[in-house]
Amino acid sequence: MRAYKFRLYPSKAQEKELNHHLWIEKNLWNILLEKTKEKYENEQKFLSVKEMREYAKGQGLYSQAAQSVVQNLDRSLKAKVRAKKKGQKWGFPRFKSFERVRSIFYPQSGFSLDKKLKVSPFGEIPIIRHRAMKGKIKTLSLKREASGKWHAIFSVEQEPQIQPANAGPAIGLDLGLNRLATLSDGKIIQNPHNFRKLEQKLAAAQRRLSRKLRTSHNRRKAKKKVALVHEAVANARKDYLHKSANWLLSNYSKIVMEDLRINEMAEEGHGKGIHDASWGLFTHMLCYKAASAGSEIVFVDPKDTSQECSGCHFTVQKGLWERIHQCSVCGLVLDRDINAAINILTRATAGMAGSNACGDGVIAPSLKQDATRFSGW
Repeated sequence: MRAYKFRLYPSKAQEKELNHHLWIEKNLWNILLEKTKEKYENEQKFLSVKEMREYAKGQGLYSQAAQSVVQNLDRSLKAKVRAKKKGQKWGFPRFKSFERVRSIFYPQSGFSLDKKLKVSPFGEIPIIRHRAMKGKIKTLSLKREASGKWHAIFSVEQEPQIQPANAGPAIGLDLGLNRLATLSDGKIIQNPHNFRKLEQKLAAAQRRLSRKLRTSHNRRKAKKKVALVHEAVANARKDYLHKSANWLLSNYSKIVMEDLRINEMAEEGHGKGIHDASWGLFTHMLCYKAASAGSEIVFVDPKDTSQECSGCHFTVQKGLWERIHQCSVCGLVLDRDINAAINILTRATAGMAGSNACGDGVIAPSLKQDATRFSGW
């Protein structure tokens, strides 16, 4: 399955109708959740899918969209039950406001695509198809962004294709904040600091928003301006990461990275810089793009990759402010990040631990997680 996202340009009447359906969808979710809670208090069990569908009838929502609301609530309730049985903390489904309902989902039918997108009951909506879709369209989501823009997201079923193996060399990649990535061959991918460039503009927009009266028309306009700044940051970030990932996968057959706990690192410090660099999104892009590029993504233990000497493997303690690696044993002097990238590559090389490195990995089942992970270093 592959997702394609295209911009929609509904008319004012169509946009009003789309927003009205989001409102109905919000109300339906809240009604079903309220009825579910009432039944649980009286009978100690949740509403069945059949009972939810009965409540969904006659609410004014297209049948396919109403069906998706029922399925989403049912999945949320079952996930809560499974988590409780395992002793995990898991939030109960919440009542939703209009701002928290962003999409209308068509799981099977109710739409067709030609020069325009024809969707029941909205009619034909102009769509910008900036690239061709390959495969059979299975589902459609009409999504409203925080900025008010509308997009169509198609899930397309594609036949698996065996890609020729990439003939490039293997490379070690060290993620950073000053630089987005440093490669073991000395090449550097710079960090554009997208958020930092628009940080002052965003702060000014947020200050203007905070001064507006709640529920006022001016507040809605100010809120949209804040969303547009966030959208500009996100678009610039994703564009740069896509181009960087494509360049890496077109030049290297194997990319070795550290298996970082990114969220934990962000909570401990430098969270703003880590999220601006988007290590997680960059890693995710590399993983799912690797399958179609004929490349391989490998993750290794990140312990002491910056402290270990890539020449003699002696541990050289360094603070974060020390950007040059200097080994007192073998005399190696090297950029700190390049030294770490070489160590990362070495840890995925056969013979490092006296065994076949390819035999130590575990292949993840999903294309979006298609990566080999090495452990025990």
